Amino acid sequence: MIKKSEIENSVTISPSFQLPIILIFLSFMLLFLKISIWPTIVSASFSFFLLLQAFTLRIKITNDDFIVLQLGKEIRTFPFKNWISWKLFLPELPGIFYFREESSPHLLPILFNPKQLRKELVSRVESLEIGNHDS
Repeated sequence: MIKKSEIENSVTISPSFQLPIILIFLSFMLLFLKISIWPTIVSASFSFFLLLQAFTLRIKITNDDFIVLQLGKEIRTFPFKNWISWKLFLPELPGIFYFREESSPHLLPILFNPKQLRKELVSRVESLEIGNHDS
């Protein structure tokens, strides 16, 4: 059962469509290279998949958990107590969000607001950030 204080302290990270839109643009730029159309098709397909994910996935952060939601339904929970480390790689571009649990590492494309994500992670698990430094 979810405690009332946990609901009040939860934050849903807003989506960012920057990465899929950049990749869609770059995919279609491949057409000008006069190579086969297949790299464009593959790259554009992946880019549209990421765009769909950006529309349907949300990240919710509570005091104890990192929760992945799809269309409002919880699909995966990562308790912070199992985390070993985390890092945002190239968040300005957008980049990749890495975190490691005791059982396995995870790499996620940044499909959500990287500043908001970093702020929330720092407030909850700052000591686990790789290369912990002020930004």
